[in-house]
Amino acid sequence: MSTPVLGRIWGRFDLAVAVFFALSGFLLWRPHAAAARGFGTASPVGRYFLHRAVRILPAYWVVVAVVLTFLPSAGNGWRVWASNLGLVQVFVPLTLTDGLTQMWSLSVEVAFYLVLPLLAFALVRLRGPAARLRIPVLLTAIVLSLGWGFVPVPTPDGIHADNWLPGYLPWFGAGMVLAELVMLPEGPVHRFVRRRGPMTAIALVAFGLACTDLAGPEGLQRAQPWQYMVKIVLGAVLAFGLLAPLVFGAGGHPSPTRPRAVWSLSSPLALAVGRWSYGLFIWHLLVLSIVFPVFGILPFDGSFVFVLFVTVILSLAVASASYALVEEPARVALARWEARRRNSRVATRESGTADQPTATTPISAAD
Repeated sequence: MSTPVLGRIWGRFDLAVAVFFALSGFLLWRPHAAAARGFGTASPVGRYFLHRAVRILPAYWVVVAVVLTFLPSAGNGWRVWASNLGLVQVFVPLTLTDGLTQMWSLSVEVAFYLVLPLLAFALVRLRGPAARLRIPVLLTAIVLSLGWGFVPVPTPDGIHADNWLPGYLPWFGAGMVLAELVMLPEGPVHRFVRRRGPMTAIALVAFGLACTDLAGPEGLQRAQPWQYMVKIVLGAVLAFGLLAPLVFGAGGHPSPTRPRAVWSLSSPLALAVGRWSYGLFIWHLLVLSIVFPVFGILPFDGSFVFVLFVTVILSLAVASASYALVEEPARVALARWEARRRNSRVATRESGTADQPTATTPISAAD
């Protein structure tokens, strides 16, 4: 973007990752927050991992196979294939390749999936009355993780430790704190974070500050550790400010207690885009890599609106096909497999109960 101010603003839309990380933190931590207060139980670890794998991997593996097979600039060595299929490209040099560079955030997300049960186990004793300590403990962990950018972690050339999970724990933590707040009785904090005006203002201020040098230099230059820390803090504030009014919104149609913005997010169009959102994320960079040469446009050389429009339209089309042909069939297959297992266990229990002796069924020596 040639306009300095607009370029800064568009460049900081990478903070959308903070919102997605916080949303993941909220959704995945909520069962643990509820269980700590006696409102249910979290899924068994095996079932949790299976559901996460089926949600993420089938469509992702298809994208990796297509990119590494058909995009010439993506590279084709075994290390590139293994690292990308295994989602460890942020740890292996020269494997975050063309058409898949956005997957660094998915690698961090999957690392969070793996660590989350350990985090839940670490707080397992904070249940019942002790659950009041869960938010202070989470906030302490968030503050401590802000120092990650200052830790001199030895890494190979081309690998940066600030792209690893510890650096982004505050973004996930923003959602985890929201999940804990949802389980608490109504109080002043709830009434404040439910208000769209103040929370939107806080989010806008955080975003505005992130557009300055406080959050790092313009473009793809690497930030200083203190700038990295500031960006992480501002991203967490932004994500919390945007999600809190939605999380605490009331139900029903647009009304004084249910903002139109909340209601519109449950509209058929919004739900469709939500279903396709994962496909949009994993496919859009490949589409962008095709749009540039097809229309003879160089990256970062103008035609922003045209490239954005074409890329979004084509990516939505591919994402909808990915959902219909890969994501939804995988989800349905898992649901059917679980239903068969559940029915089999029920049948086994009923059979065992029927075989038990009763007062009206005497046992003979032959038995």
